[in-house]
Amino acid sequence: MATKVTMEALSPTMEEGRLVKWTKNEGDQVKAGDVLAEVETDKAIMDLVARGDGVLRKRLANEGDASPIGTLLGVIAAPDENIDAIIGGAVPATAAASAKPAQANATPQSSDQSQSEAPAPPQQKAAGPVAAAPPAPRPASPPRPTAPPPPKGNGARPGATATPGGRQRSSPLARRLANDKGIQLGGIQGSGPGGRIVKRDIENVKATSGAARSAAAERLAAEGDFKDVPLTLIRKTIARRLAESNGPVPTFFLTAEFDATRAAELRAQLLEMGDEYKVSFNDIVIKAVALALAEHPEVNAHWLNDKIRHFNRIHVAMAVAVEDGLITPVLFDADRMTLWEISAKARELAAKARERKLLPEEYTGSTFSVSNLGMFGIDQFTAIINPPEAGILAIGGVEEKPVVINGALEVRQRMRVTMSCDHRVIDGATGAKFLQTVRRYIENPLSLII
Repeated sequence: MATKVTMEALSPTMEEGRLVKWTKNEGDQVKAGDVLAEVETDKAIMDLVARGDGVLRKRLANEGDASPIGTLLGVIAAPDENIDAIIGGAVPATAAASAKPAQANATPQSSDQSQSEAPAPPQQKAAGPVAAAPPAPRPASPPRPTAPPPPKGNGARPGATATPGGRQRSSPLARRLANDKGIQLGGIQGSGPGGRIVKRDIENVKATSGAARSAAAERLAAEGDFKDVPLTLIRKTIARRLAESNGPVPTFFLTAEFDATRAAELRAQLLEMGDEYKVSFNDIVIKAVALALAEHPEVNAHWLNDKIRHFNRIHVAMAVAVEDGLITPVLFDADRMTLWEISAKARELAAKARERKLLPEEYTGSTFSVSNLGMFGIDQFTAIINPPEAGILAIGGVEEKPVVINGALEVRQRMRVTMSCDHRVIDGATGAKFLQTVRRYIENPLSLII
């Protein structure tokens, strides 16, 4: 009996998938469990496996096609089995991808020999429909200048030679020509005796800059004024999830500044012991947050509309930047992990995230999240809560600042953090007490390793 190859829900939040690559060709013999194709989900690239034995008789989707869950992608059957009825009733993947969301999310009919026989995990509700505003009239493009404007720089070549006193060596004629044309001599490499700038050097600068302007004009004419980049599945999911959080969730923010001097000293001392003891500030923060959540279970919670769920286990998600956006792999039972276990696991998950190799069970199930942009030189920011979680902690960079300690001015390592709180779950005093506990661990980092 024929087996339908359908787009499966390969992640809990997946609503459609993009077929990245077929790994089997039409006519290939396949067995149940063989990898048929690679599929890009909203989080990672996953393998789509065969659910039956036979020959891959037909491929109905092209590489690069995005298809809703349940879309027929191919048919596995015996070499002589008639599959015309299956193919004839199939909706092409390209047509299915452009169908209405209600049709795209419809549950496929079950079959004992169907690729889609396994029930899909429950999907997040999509944001409600929004009435589209009438399109604004497209403004007329401004006329493109017939000749490109002169460059702001002088177009000079590097490696100029100067006199010992710092003045550029040049001939009087070269200086007069440069002055007339608005060219600075500072960056021009002279071709005269001893690196002296002469007339031909000034003329070459004009010719070179003119050629560069011409090439830029030709490139603009070929590429146009803008480029539209289609949304990837991960970018679509990020947009949908942020819209779900930023509107309905009543969020307030708590900002505090911690003294990270002792944490910095601890990191330096551990590094002296060898690379196996190397930890980052992010590892220290994750461990501190996990221990603080154990003391404040009311923060380690989810909002479930008709109830608040407080978790007895602590699973901390960490935001990782990837090519198309971000993903949040999870450190499960982070409060029970040592600082070095957190460091090793965090590096492993971050590497898999950037390679799009995370499994669904590695980025779902978190109870609280941490986002760190300090390595990018960001002092402070606010992060958006990932529903149904009740909070997320945004970590800024560690920098030296003058502060008053016991009446004396000292230079200390300081770090600013901002906690985004769902007010339906976390009150102001609750969040403040949680941050006090995080501060205690950060400012006394030995408590994280004993």
